[in-house]
Amino acid sequence: MEKTYPNSICRRTWWIASLLLLTCSLQSFAVGGTIESWGFRHTVPGELNGFQAIAAGIGHTAGLKYDGSVVVWGDNSANQCIVPLPNSGFTAVTAGRNHTVGLKLNGSVVAWGQNYNGQLNIPAPNQNFTAISAGYKHTLGLKSDGSVVAWGYNSYGQSTVPSPNTGFIAVAAGYNHSVGLKTDGSLVIWGDNTSGQTNLPSPNLGFTAIAAGNAHTAGLKTDGSIVAWGDNTYGQCSVPAPNLGFTTVTAGYETTIGRKSGGVLVAWGNSASGQLNIPAPNSSFKSVVAGQFSVSGLKYDGSVVAWGDNYYGQTGLRTPNIDFSAISASPYHTLALRSDGSIMAWGNDGNGQSTVPVPNTSFTGVATGQFHSLGLKSDGSVVAWGDNFNGECDVPAPNQNFTAVTAGARYSAGLKNDGSVVVWGDTANGLGSVPAPNTGFAAIDAGYGYLVGLKADGSVVAWGDNASGQCNVPSPNTGFTAVAGGVWHSVGVKSDGSLVAWGDNSYGQSNIPTPNTGFIAVAAGDMHTAALKAGGSIVSWGVDNYGQVDVPAPNLGFQAISLGGAHTVAIRSMQQVTGQIVLNGFLGNLASHPINISVISGNPMSPFSQTNSLFPLSDGTFTFNTILPPPFDMRVRGLNLIGLLIPAVQKLTGVNISLINGDADGDNQINLFDFVVLDKNFGTMNRMADLNGDGQVNLFDYVIIDQNFGARGD
Repeated sequence: MEKTYPNSICRRTWWIASLLLLTCSLQSFAVGGTIESWGFRHTVPGELNGFQAIAAGIGHTAGLKYDGSVVVWGDNSANQCIVPLPNSGFTAVTAGRNHTVGLKLNGSVVAWGQNYNGQLNIPAPNQNFTAISAGYKHTLGLKSDGSVVAWGYNSYGQSTVPSPNTGFIAVAAGYNHSVGLKTDGSLVIWGDNTSGQTNLPSPNLGFTAIAAGNAHTAGLKTDGSIVAWGDNTYGQCSVPAPNLGFTTVTAGYETTIGRKSGGVLVAWGNSASGQLNIPAPNSSFKSVVAGQFSVSGLKYDGSVVAWGDNYYGQTGLRTPNIDFSAISASPYHTLALRSDGSIMAWGNDGNGQSTVPVPNTSFTGVATGQFHSLGLKSDGSVVAWGDNFNGECDVPAPNQNFTAVTAGARYSAGLKNDGSVVVWGDTANGLGSVPAPNTGFAAIDAGYGYLVGLKADGSVVAWGDNASGQCNVPSPNTGFTAVAGGVWHSVGVKSDGSLVAWGDNSYGQSNIPTPNTGFIAVAAGDMHTAALKAGGSIVSWGVDNYGQVDVPAPNLGFQAISLGGAHTVAIRSMQQVTGQIVLNGFLGNLASHPINISVISGNPMSPFSQTNSLFPLSDGTFTFNTILPPPFDMRVRGLNLIGLLIPAVQKLTGVNISLINGDADGDNQINLFDFVVLDKNFGTMNRMADLNGDGQVNLFDYVIIDQNFGARGD
């Protein structure tokens, strides 16, 4: 499917000035932190772990956490990544083209994102749902009585469930067709049949699971084989031999993936974006989902591994999300520099701009152009990769003595240690002619087709494209400490902490909000601007059509910002919390026991909570990162565990927690109802009822309840 972009962005060239510079050093204000992103290309905050289920849309991915919250990342053009509040109590999640759907514990459905075709209009009564599946622009919901409810786009009849609408146990929504699995192991398919995707193969029996792709359908049989039919242009219906031993099946846009015992994946079909390139080790996958050109796999430890196309950031920020010192974002890809001198890259890689050359070491700075990337080495040399159509990757000789780099749409620039500037690539509009004298520069930043430079004397020089006056520095041209170039506007920070903006203001991007004080850094985009305050907060203004101006709470601890086309990327400092969990009466492996630790702000004027889903080490040792500095409150919950509130935690290390076991029914108290759960599951291996973790439900679990009877959670 051809990739499309929002009209409001396409009508202007989609590139943004990439990098914040304070005086001469990229790292002068950014020392170790985690990355967050908001706006159009929504990058998942934190690391990809603590998930119990995942779902893939066309350009976005959703994950269900063990605490019942949902995290969504990738294409956010219709706010499909912004989960409605309260973000809790979810039991399932699914993703369509530009919409996301979640199933709540009470059987109701919540949907968000694009609603042009009514895909968010859940039919009444919104209750008794047990499963959901989102297609391209329609959604299927399975009810507890075995009926199917469908809503949204229906041009092919994909939302018209055939009669008799009874006896369904599973549903799958494809691009424009729908599939239902019946209790007798037969399938019912309806909707678009352009490629034969609704032509049921014979015999129609013995199915245990179903999957629907763009124009093909796949089913898992009781004998462990997979049957696939419909469009086979890329071999997505040709199951590789040996066709046996499969336990699950999923279908992407033009790919099919089966999971075998041991969590091994087998993938076939279109691999134009690397969808079939399963990362090693190919084992321990709990489930797998496929989007249009990307794939995400959930591991048994709750972590997510993603591969394939990452144009929208749907494969997520690579883990671990720690120890970053500098960032640079273009509309299409992002570079992040770690404190160890390595670079992490994600986003579009169509020109190799996200493939960092080896050795990926000794870098001290990064910069992103439209389709190319720059890295500054500790020896003063520059490494360039990606698109080189205009020579933007041909670093002029001698490639030495550089102290900073920046990149425009199709050009590159570097600052030398003698204070001169070198420009290469597309140097139209006088870009290559640095105004004389080419000396005394302390910092530079690239706009779309122009450059802005800060001199050691505090003055600013700008040259190149000046169609909107972005090179006309206002008087008095003195006292500047930092500068940023956007597409058609420029912004500077003064020594008194105020900002000055000039150039295009069509979208209010040059309207500096009050109070205009306390700023230390600024980034200029196309239609929005963001500035960093001395206290670590971000102020952002201009167009906010994709949430790119909405700074996530709490607005504190930020170290660096960079703007993409319609998104913002920032580095935030984090506090690492370590301690040990003691779970009395538990014989199992704590490393496989999910624990949720919520860190809660103690300031009633600035309420904020952050939940960390984690697995302790076998000895109960845990580590997690939090945005909030102490003191903060901690709330701890886990499977079968009574909730514990620890108020006013003052320290970050040695936070030891003793938890009470025995809450089999999850109501946060231990009473007779927990005995009922054990009675129903006696002799089984049900994890909810296996309180002591010995792998079976027996009399020892009753002892746990008896010992802690009457306990209530905080």
